[in-house]
Amino acid sequence: MDQNNYEDRVAALEQRIRDLENRTAQHNATPRESWKSWAEKYGLVVAWIVIILVLGMFKPAQMFAWNSYATMFGSNAMVVVLTLALIIPLTTGDFDLSVAGTMGLSSMVIAVLNVKLGLSIPGAIVIALLTGALVGAINAFFIIYFGVFSLIVTLGTGYFISGMILWIADSGTVAGVSMGLVKAVILTRFLGIPVGFYYALILTVAIWYLFQYTALGRRMLFVGRGREVARLSGVNVTRMRTGALIASSTLAAFAGVLYTGMRGVADPSSALAFLLPAFAAAFLGSTAIYPGRFNAPGAFVAVYFLSTGIMGLNFLGVDSFVQNLFYGGGLVIAVAISQLIRGRKSMDG
Repeated sequence: MDQNNYEDRVAALEQRIRDLENRTAQHNATPRESWKSWAEKYGLVVAWIVIILVLGMFKPAQMFAWNSYATMFGSNAMVVVLTLALIIPLTTGDFDLSVAGTMGLSSMVIAVLNVKLGLSIPGAIVIALLTGALVGAINAFFIIYFGVFSLIVTLGTGYFISGMILWIADSGTVAGVSMGLVKAVILTRFLGIPVGFYYALILTVAIWYLFQYTALGRRMLFVGRGREVARLSGVNVTRMRTGALIASSTLAAFAGVLYTGMRGVADPSSALAFLLPAFAAAFLGSTAIYPGRFNAPGAFVAVYFLSTGIMGLNFLGVDSFVQNLFYGGGLVIAVAISQLIRGRKSMDG
């Protein structure tokens, strides 16, 4: 109890220092610096609007149609959730390359349990989410207790999961998932947008609130900035990292729930294609809204910025291989910009 109170006091003190620094910076900022800060925060939103206008000059009927965006918002809901899954361990300084595999495993578990074993959708979803949590616990065990670098562990876990999916599915697609799940994710709409989008939006707001307004979120940010400093300040670094990895895999499993509901089937390999878009959105999002750190609103905007670009290129009839060029180039540029912002903020601090 005393330890928890101490950690809360440390987190509260850190927040008060940050608030004081922010107020001082705002008071001392010149108009040019204020404009620069605004551009950093909302530049990606402005770029999103610009890309819509530019592509709309060539394909106005499609790019300015609400149905195009309603479909895009719904069909990329699982990418938003997968990106949110990534930014949680990234915040504490760990990578999770197994999220796409976990998403695919969750999808296959639901399909097999529901179609082949006759289990209800709610029961299948619970088991899928627990499976995701187990993957996170295994990752944490090897990363934290054996001290293996997170990239290595989660890369290996991801490939292991891919093999598990092929074994569970008998290397085939499992079709015929209950329409109840399909209806709950894609067929039911609000304002023309599939409700899967709103699940992703609610999660985005929840994670934003966690990191911005709770002691737990501040401790996680503290761990990501410096584990040894956080440990000396009384933060339980092991607990923070373990929780982040388990939360990541559980969210990835929920992305699998949405993915299954969108398609009504599960296949052994398609989920792996979403790892690159999720990483690109995570790093691109770290350059916006709260520049210099991974954040949920930035990730949300980044997913749909990239999706809008892909949608526009498809409307223009560009070959499908351009998607990989777009996401790959976006990831490299996003990481470079993120490093520049972090480096500049470190020098300013």
